[in-house]
Amino acid sequence: MNADNRRGEMADVKTQLGQLAGSRAPGAAEMRRELFKKVISQMTIGIDVSSVFSEMVMCSAASDLVLKKMCYLYVATYAATKPELALLTINFLQRDCQDDDPMIRGLALRSLCSLRVRGLVEYLVGPLERGLGDVSAYVRAVAVMGVLKLYHLAPGVCREHGYIGMLKRKLADEPDAQVVANCVSALQEVLAGESLAEDGDPEALKDRDMLHSRALVFSLLNRMKEMSEWAQCTVLDLASRYTPANADEVFDLMNLLEDRLQHANSAVVLATAKLFLHLTLAMPDVHHQVYERIKTPLLTLVGTCSTEQSYAVLCHLSLLVQRNPSVFVGDYKHLYCKVRDPPYVKRLKLQMLTAIANDSNTYEIVTELTEYAADVDVTIAREAIRAVGQIALQSYDVNGIVDRLLQFLEMDTDYVTAETLVLVRDLLRKYPQWSQDCIAVVGSVSSRSVTDPRAKAALVWMLGEYGQHMADAPYSLEGFVNSWEEEPSAEVRLELLSAVAKLFFKRPPECQKMLGAVLAHGLAESQQDVHDRALLYYRLLRAGAGVAERVINPEKQPVSVFVDSQGSETRDRIFDEFNSLSVVYRKPAYLFLDKDQRSLLDAEYTSVASAAAAAAAATASASAAAPSARASHPESASSLLNASDREHADTHGSSPLVSSAAVPNGHSAAAAGAAAEAPLLPFDLLSDGPANPAAAAATPPPAAAAPSTSAAAAPSDPFAELASTQPSQSGTPSTAATAAAVPAAAASAAAAAAPAPALTAGGGGFGSLDSLLGLAGPTPGIGGGVGLEDMLSGGHATVRPSLVLSAKATLDAPSFQRTWSQLPVAATLEENLPETFITALTAPAPLLRHMVHKNIQCMASGGQRPAFRFFFYAQKADAAPGGMFLVELQVNTSAGTASGKVKGAAGAADEFATLFRDALLSFGQLI
Repeated sequence: MNADNRRGEMADVKTQLGQLAGSRAPGAAEMRRELFKKVISQMTIGIDVSSVFSEMVMCSAASDLVLKKMCYLYVATYAATKPELALLTINFLQRDCQDDDPMIRGLALRSLCSLRVRGLVEYLVGPLERGLGDVSAYVRAVAVMGVLKLYHLAPGVCREHGYIGMLKRKLADEPDAQVVANCVSALQEVLAGESLAEDGDPEALKDRDMLHSRALVFSLLNRMKEMSEWAQCTVLDLASRYTPANADEVFDLMNLLEDRLQHANSAVVLATAKLFLHLTLAMPDVHHQVYERIKTPLLTLVGTCSTEQSYAVLCHLSLLVQRNPSVFVGDYKHLYCKVRDPPYVKRLKLQMLTAIANDSNTYEIVTELTEYAADVDVTIAREAIRAVGQIALQSYDVNGIVDRLLQFLEMDTDYVTAETLVLVRDLLRKYPQWSQDCIAVVGSVSSRSVTDPRAKAALVWMLGEYGQHMADAPYSLEGFVNSWEEEPSAEVRLELLSAVAKLFFKRPPECQKMLGAVLAHGLAESQQDVHDRALLYYRLLRAGAGVAERVINPEKQPVSVFVDSQGSETRDRIFDEFNSLSVVYRKPAYLFLDKDQRSLLDAEYTSVASAAAAAAAATASASAAAPSARASHPESASSLLNASDREHADTHGSSPLVSSAAVPNGHSAAAAGAAAEAPLLPFDLLSDGPANPAAAAATPPPAAAAPSTSAAAAPSDPFAELASTQPSQSGTPSTAATAAAVPAAAASAAAAAAPAPALTAGGGGFGSLDSLLGLAGPTPGIGGGVGLEDMLSGGHATVRPSLVLSAKATLDAPSFQRTWSQLPVAATLEENLPETFITALTAPAPLLRHMVHKNIQCMASGGQRPAFRFFFYAQKADAAPGGMFLVELQVNTSAGTASGKVKGAAGAADEFATLFRDALLSFGQLI
């Protein structure tokens, strides 16, 4: 229905309501009711029907209770947004507040208090006072909640007329239990606000203590059976804040509320359980008995409530299981998944089964979980496999569980295989003694069948960690290295770098070329973590084989405890908020409440937040105080930019992004620090003597290393073994390439049988290391002639230009414009930018500073992310004629591209274009 039709329909309704107002004709009441239903239905779906406000009010003068309820709903909805119309309702609402029917009086008073218009507060005072003293308990209950609404609307009016004192008196002399419960709820909220208000009542804290007095608490608990379920929850929550004087009071309270644990309402049962748990926190033996007492009612609710209620109760049971799993050990069958359970319930049950597994029930639980591994829901199947692995990590019946996990690999299902590989890796980290059994099965897994990044990383880790026991480990890793470009996951690439480096120290001949290829791939990588790890490994290799092995492949101790995703402090905080959304959300309330509500929380957590904010403010102040280089933009140079560029011209400097090389997972931080502090060795890493003749005289020759006879045995110095497979000065051919094409044992035998000529001193660490790793020449997948020295110098295999630029080039804006119009376009730039460049270019200033270090000056710059525009110039160092070069550059960080034009003298401009491109693309790299 379009807008015109709706307006026409509302006009018809308005006309009909006007005609029926005050009419007593037969059938008029039914027609008014149908028209009211139509208006309410339109209002419910969000259509503005405020145009019929006056007609609705006039028609509500009838005595029809249903009609009045719909009219009150309509008025309460539009009063806050249209206060000028709300004034029309005051007369008929005040009149209804004095009606003979208590139901109409209560409904009218509730609607009057729900108008939420400050200008109409004066009209609430009289009806509220009459309502608090009304003969009908329903009207008094409505009036009590009306006081709370008035307090939120106008606290001063509430204090002035003494409504808070009236509510306190009603706690003692009110005969109706429901009214008393409403008074408790209203006073709790009002007194909490009073204690926080700057101009609040100084007696507010004393009044709050009065709510928690022994006499009031026991009085309310004795009248609980007369209250509604909602009121019972309110009273139980109040009682949970009461501190008993002695153990006798604790037992009196629990005996008084024993029957509430059998209540059919889950909210009442949970509120009672919370009270029992908090009362006995200081009594460990009784507290344990409370767990035993409340578990049966909670488990009963799980099986009898609706799905949503069952989930809420299960969340609370899960919290109790985490705190005291031994109580629920014998009830594991209640947590088995049912066919009709939704996935979120099944997932929670699996977590609880994992927590309560012990020596007595592990076999039955694992057998049940094994069945879930074939569930049609992939998510549940994955969770079931993880649960089996978690039980194994808890040291229960590891032998049988490992066999079950290895059987999962035979199911030939991709997601089952993926989860199993991850769990086998974790098991080997804690139980390395099971490596032989696990590796025998894992070695048969085809790397091509594994597609999940986490599973790939786990498989690669096992190949690197236990590759000396797996004949095909180097060749499996080689497949991953060859498909480096097709692997988007940084996790897999990082693990592949570590695995190849580890295996290199165990089986050097087979991993020599592969290590060089993976390092080259890593150094050319745009992902910063991968690049940093490759750079770290390369520099460690330059520092020496012993240093590199101590950092990359140290002796590892079994992992005894895995990090818990949720700390005990967080769980204790959630337990304090038992029977609230904190348990369902699994996070303390201060993490999801609004800022206004956080002021009601514990001062401890408020101080933590304040400390964090102060630290952030200090960091921001330090950043603001740091000196920032600003690019010089001559006033006349602004003519080079268009209007948009001038509008967004850069005026703020920022520091380029800097990050340190990441220490690989599992490596010793101390070893890494030692490697970073160790100076480069004064001799060639690949020779037996120092590279410096002077050092050679002072350094005694090392003892000859014994040749290795087995690929599985890690040599003390992998470089010494590799040296035996390199071409000697006499031209002996290398056997490394041959060894890569034969099985591991044959390759090792060939390497051991080959002659081991002595390497002469000299050759340079970079060149010799690149040659050893197969990077001196073309590297497949990297580009012809790219060595690691090239990678460390900017990532390009181009011949370095011989052009030298002046560091003191100067050019004013008019000269730039004149020279720009005179010089021809000598070269064009079309470059794809690396991720490091895009990340670092937050403003023009960082790039300008970088180019100045390359002796390339900036005439003007402008724009903001994602589009920037620059004008650069440079000059030959010899100041020869034709030695000026000009560049117009446009950068788009969204597309990751840079394009531009280079102007200058023919010949030299081509060389400058190469130099400019190298300088540009090295921006943002941490080398």
